Amino acid sequence: MKKPTWVIAKEQAKRVAANETVWLFGLHAVRDALENPAREKLRLIVTRNALERLGEAVAASGMEPEISDPRKFAAPLDPQSVHQGAALEVKPLDWGSLQDVALRQGPMPPRIVLLDRVTDPHNVGAILRSAEVFGARAVVAMQRHAAPETGALAKTASGALERQPYLRVRNLADAIVELQQMGYLVLGLDGAAETTIEAAVEGKRDRAVALVMGAEGPGLRDKTRETCDILVRIDASADFGSLNVSNAAAVALYAARG
Repeated sequence: MKKPTWVIAKEQAKRVAANETVWLFGLHAVRDALENPAREKLRLIVTRNALERLGEAVAASGMEPEISDPRKFAAPLDPQSVHQGAALEVKPLDWGSLQDVALRQGPMPPRIVLLDRVTDPHNVGAILRSAEVFGARAVVAMQRHAAPETGALAKTASGALERQPYLRVRNLADAIVELQQMGYLVLGLDGAAETTIEAAVEGKRDRAVALVMGAEGPGLRDKTRETCDILVRIDASADFGSLNVSNAAAVALYAARG
């Protein structure tokens, strides 16, 4: 019996994902990945100078580094990448399901950040750093129309990518509903909203809260807005425009802290 087209497509996607690798670069990102036992590491390329600076992490990882000439760095990176003489080929991290992360026990009420078509890896990297600082359970983005796990994202995240769960979901509205069913209060960030974040969480700071951030410019899509429990804004002192999405995520996490 011939397999349906959708089954074949799903099997092909799984094979592609299984073979996918990422090149991380920069001393900080490479060091943190080397020290992460959950990260599957494949190939390490370094200059002699970088190896001196990464010596302990390299030794602890058990990897055999390939020494490269800094003038002809051997890793297949974009020429504009500021690699600092270090590049590491890895497999993407597997953080488990949204439910696994959302229901994990922790010392503080859970906070999760969802990103609606935020595609700039530098913004997502900065959001991962803020999420780690404020103790968020995860940053959740879409499988398509979102920043994938890349060297540029990892470098901006400055090590947070190794510790802060970054999940990708097929449908953001479905993920919001799933979180709501788990007891999360889902707040959608909208500059024109009447309610502030502080007002929305007043008396509810012990609840699990998810913050949904839209792309700069278009903001949240209609379906996303409709699925959120409440639309909220960051309380500002003047009408001067909107914050960069990564800055807005940091402020929102602080305002919604438990």
